[in-house]
Amino acid sequence: TMGRIDFTNPDKPRISSSASTLFIRFTGPEFKIHLQDQFQNGSDFNYFAVELDGQYLGRFFTEKGKTEYTLADSLTPGSHLILISKATESQNGWVEFLGVTCDQLLAPPPAPSRKIEFIGNSITCGMGVDTKDIPCGSKNWFDQHNAYLAYGPLLARRMDAEWLLSSVSGIGVYRNWNSDVPVMPQVYDNLYLDENKSVKWDFSSYTPDLVTVCLGTNDFSDGDGTKYRAPLDSAKFVSGYLSFLKTVRKNYPNAKLLLISSPMLDESRGKKLNSWLTLIASESKKAGESQIYTYFYGSRYFAGCSSHPDRADQFRMADELEPVIRKIMNW
Repeated sequence: TMGRIDFTNPDKPRISSSASTLFIRFTGPEFKIHLQDQFQNGSDFNYFAVELDGQYLGRFFTEKGKTEYTLADSLTPGSHLILISKATESQNGWVEFLGVTCDQLLAPPPAPSRKIEFIGNSITCGMGVDTKDIPCGSKNWFDQHNAYLAYGPLLARRMDAEWLLSSVSGIGVYRNWNSDVPVMPQVYDNLYLDENKSVKWDFSSYTPDLVTVCLGTNDFSDGDGTKYRAPLDSAKFVSGYLSFLKTVRKNYPNAKLLLISSPMLDESRGKKLNSWLTLIASESKKAGESQIYTYFYGSRYFAGCSSHPDRADQFRMADELEPVIRKIMNW
């Protein structure tokens, strides 16, 4: 498994965050997975991406009243490896993993030794990436989510690394897209990335070599225009970001930190964010932080739903970041 998964009940682990993933090796002509969706708000649902023997098959969504999903049939004899990855995010609700149906379960593949955590917002969640079946602007806002196709998991697969996404759509450093709280520093410690403090994320369960942070887009946002939005406060943003980085460093004493610009902001706002990130990195170094880096995208990527990166954009973002990360990590 990879990702923020709640193992409080080991018989029914709850798959929570974006791109939380199960790897299952099995034999048999057919494979079924058994899932129970929370359906916390009565209408929310989750999508899962499926990869079989290295080939991406697409997504399926969980349906109310349904717990069994056939993901493969008429398979050739021998062993197969299936990957099931949560395409939607924590705020869509958890999904309990109840088991699988196949001929035989085999030992899973060894986990990669490299580990990356991707902290971010809807960009990192893969919002607007998957429009294959449902166009932008129709049905549910989450219908185009696919974290499996976002830059984080793309990069991790290219570099043979595990991934962990700590990302929430609309979230910011000191304010969100259309609200003041809860912001990332307030939910990061909680397993479900919300205000539920009763279940904490066990940082010792996943120790990344690299942590990337892609935050700021929503702090710069004007919101939906229905309520007063105070002018952007640079002091609050910089101090909030610096404080959050101290939390990340406390959890991961040896990880390298990479601060990434927003691929969505226009030129004026993007330049301002980049200057603040430069200041944040500089102040961190003055305070003794030696393993901190910045990267600013060379292009804007906003061809997808609601001006988010689309699937091609996410690939281009990964293309930009890959040589940067390989150099930083000597990978």
